[in-house]
Amino acid sequence: MDRVVTASGDGAVSPSLAAAGSKESAPAFDHQYMDKTVSYLVQNQVSHLEAYLPVLATTGNITPFIGLLGTVLGIIDSFREIGMQGTASIAAVAPGVSEALVATAAGLFTAIPAVIFYNYYLTRIRKTVFRIESFTVEAMRSLQTRLKQPQAGV
Repeated sequence: MDRVVTASGDGAVSPSLAAAGSKESAPAFDHQYMDKTVSYLVQNQVSHLEAYLPVLATTGNITPFIGLLGTVLGIIDSFREIGMQGTASIAAVAPGVSEALVATAAGLFTAIPAVIFYNYYLTRIRKTVFRIESFTVEAMRSLQTRLKQPQAGV
C-alpha cells in the first residue's frame, strides 16, 4: 500500500483503493458472484463481437436463391420468346439465357464472399472467446489464491 501512496506523489489515495489494500476490510471471496459477473461481462462482449454475423449468414444463405430466382425468370423469358417467335433460334433463346446466367453469377458472387467472411469472423470470435475465458479462469484462480494467502506487512 505504501508503494501506491509513493507512486501517486502527493500521498492522496482514494478510500476505496486504501480499503482494497487492507486485509481487514477485504470481503470474503464470493466465487459464485464472481463467476456470474465474469460470465455476464464475457457474454456481453461476445454479443458485441457477433452482432453482424447474422447479416453475413443471411446474405450467404439467401443470395444463391435470389440468383436461382433470376435464373428461373431468365429461362421463363427464353421459353416465352420461343413461344412468341415459334422457333428455338439463338436470337430467341440467348437474351433469356444471358439473363439467367447473370442472375446466377450475381448470386454466387455475393454468397461466396459472405460465407467466407462469416466463417473467418466466426473462427476469430471463437478463438477470442476461448482466450477471454481462459484468462478469466486463470485470473479468478489467482485472485482466490491471493485472497487466501496472508499478506505480510499489512
